[in-house]
Amino acid sequence: MKKTWTIIAAAIVWFAVVAQLCLMLQNTSTDIVSSIVRFFSYFTILTNSLVAIYFSVLAWGKDNTRLARLFHRPGTLTAITVYILVVGLVYQIVLRGIWEPEGLQRLVDELLHSFNPLLVLVFWISLENKNKVEWRLLPYWLIYPALYLLIILLLGEITAFYPYPFVDVSTLGLARVLMNSFYVLMLMLCIAAVLLAVGKYVVKRSMAA
Repeated sequence: MKKTWTIIAAAIVWFAVVAQLCLMLQNTSTDIVSSIVRFFSYFTILTNSLVAIYFSVLAWGKDNTRLARLFHRPGTLTAITVYILVVGLVYQIVLRGIWEPEGLQRLVDELLHSFNPLLVLVFWISLENKNKVEWRLLPYWLIYPALYLLIILLLGEITAFYPYPFVDVSTLGLARVLMNSFYVLMLMLCIAAVLLAVGKYVVKRSMAA
């Protein structure tokens, strides 16, 4: 049953990512290479792709690869959950009001930003070995988003394209963008701390019962 649900989850997330790529290529005014680079400049896409790969590896059921061992390591699912929850929260709080997608785009949008974060949270509740996730891992979980922010700022300086309005240096200035980036990283750290605290509390309660 676990494998069946993991396959379904992988299919849903892959559908959302691939459908978004097709929709973007269908409506782009730039060349295909530039469009693909822009597509993968979104934290939403990178993180949903990470989620899709994670579910796919779990569904495959092979534990003898380096990637499988990484994904089965305590804390990996928690980190992925933090990333995708930030995708959902930032979208709901900051980005939802700036556009109104319709048709297939609306479905894909809701999958990427609403359904998939909740889906991963459910898997975290069910699968993560919360007692073995250590607090010392928190700073390491910020490496991925910090590198992402650095790369998109460097690419933005070269291409003048910024994937999100709150990191648009040309409009907001570098100081404001750095502050916004700091807020996002702190949000991520807070969510990670909450997940760890809740996870350890639940484990402690279950052991005491």
